[in-house]
Amino acid sequence: RPRRQQRVVLVTRIQRVCCMILYYLLAAVLIAIDQLVKWGIVQNFALYDELEVIPNIFSLYYIQNRGAAWGILQGRMGLFFIITVLVVGYLVYTFHNLPQRSILAGISFSFILAGALGNFIDRMRLGYVVDMLRFDFIDFPIFNVADVFLTIGVGTMIVYLLFFEKSYYTTFKCMYEERGC
Repeated sequence: RPRRQQRVVLVTRIQRVCCMILYYLLAAVLIAIDQLVKWGIVQNFALYDELEVIPNIFSLYYIQNRGAAWGILQGRMGLFFIITVLVVGYLVYTFHNLPQRSILAGISFSFILAGALGNFIDRMRLGYVVDMLRFDFIDFPIFNVADVFLTIGVGTMIVYLLFFEKSYYTTFKCMYEERGC
């Protein structure tokens, strides 16, 4: 390779590493926020205590969720451990091995990682997940900050894949055409 091309490749790799570091730092900050909110709830609320923040709309209500989303699969900690390790491992592997062309995809990765690890930390440290956010005006399960991060991350990833990632569309279009559909 000519020297100029080598320098361009090196600069591109350095930029990619710097971006990766920023995405991991964002995930670390989000995990810290999640854990601080949960710590504050545990320190200031007794189990099943409630604080109405906006009357009849939103309240803080401390529960211990020993299951998965919405309390399903209660007491299956080994299963949650295996699933979380596999999902986070796949997420990190994929993120490192796919070309990064989008800040939106990187931010999405950070939010998904933070949400998954925030709840994973609770399960490993406490044996349950601290949930505290409740909408009073609808019958919706109580959730936490990590759940919000997961939702934001998955939502932004869907937006990215549907509207910004052209190769995603092209891959599925080619697969569709090859089958003669």
